[in-house]
Amino acid sequence: MADYRIVEVTTKRDLMKFIKFPEKLYRNCPQYVPALRSDQVKSLTSVAPLKYCTHKMWMVMDGRNVAGRICGMINPRYNERYGTKRARFGWFDTINDIEVARLLLGTAESWAKSMGMNEIHGPLYYNTMGKQGMLVEGYENVPPFNCLYNFPYYNDFVTALGYEKECDWLQYKLKADQQVPDKMVAIADRLMERYKLTEGDIDKLKHDKGLVKEFFRIYNDSFSETVYNFVPFNDDEIEEEARESISRLDKRLCCVLLDENKEIAAFGISFPTLSKALQKARGKMFPFGWIHFLRALKKFDTIDLMINGAAPKWQNTGVSSVYHNIMARKYRESGVKWAITNPQIETNKAVNVWDRYEHELYMRRRCYVKTIE
Repeated sequence: MADYRIVEVTTKRDLMKFIKFPEKLYRNCPQYVPALRSDQVKSLTSVAPLKYCTHKMWMVMDGRNVAGRICGMINPRYNERYGTKRARFGWFDTINDIEVARLLLGTAESWAKSMGMNEIHGPLYYNTMGKQGMLVEGYENVPPFNCLYNFPYYNDFVTALGYEKECDWLQYKLKADQQVPDKMVAIADRLMERYKLTEGDIDKLKHDKGLVKEFFRIYNDSFSETVYNFVPFNDDEIEEEARESISRLDKRLCCVLLDENKEIAAFGISFPTLSKALQKARGKMFPFGWIHFLRALKKFDTIDLMINGAAPKWQNTGVSSVYHNIMARKYRESGVKWAITNPQIETNKAVNVWDRYEHELYMRRRCYVKTIE
């Protein structure tokens, strides 16, 4: 019988063990997509949300071997916004032994209770942008680079340990090169003319700090009431995302609509899928991992739909048909065949937009919640 013990991650050496554990756990799993180790170090030590979030990391050790890991987090901005006392857990990975899961979750729960929390939910990230949601359907598929993958037994363990469903997110696979319905094209053309909309310059957006700030103001306002558990980005998070995400936008796959006052009306952002490149890189950019990324960015037939939205005053005006039409044209011109949507809450009526296209359910993700006694 294994002699498990829980240890808190406090040293750089422990941190690397924490980060590398899934690489060993999923070594023979063809669907698993490893994160870059350098990105994980930053996410766990120095990202912008850690200026206001509290977090701790633990591992379960079996002798010298890691058997599981977990990160406990408290986002005070979330609790203030929703009037809750919730902790969250993430970076949850375990061997196929419920006793390891019991130690991990129990430790995170005890810590959360000591911090004055009465609930814990997850798997989540510090804010809305990171990886979240435990996979419950679609295990046969390779996830987008910004999404989690896990073995089916994870769900068995958390439910056996008292966790219940809080919400589900859905992801779809679409034929990206399919023709937009003629009716939708006609509507899009009329709306462009009626509202004097123009397509913005993506390269200008990437280098215009004022426009980037405007983009994230619209992002906050657009998703504030529609995205479950959403917490608006603060200035530090906006600056970080602008530096790391906006700078990488590809004008072949992105669209920003401007109104007659040159203000952002709507947007659609996609990236070439990097999942296979990450698998080949095996968590390391150097010495040769960068080659796989360069190839993935140059030649691709599948993309990840990251963010689609409209400014509040443009919602329910039909403007979505405009940027969907533009994006579809760009996809055909770029030779894109398939698109994987970002996770969307199952209760959000916006998911119905995919009914206009040939699509299939690709993955279902779940957030679990538990009252801390």
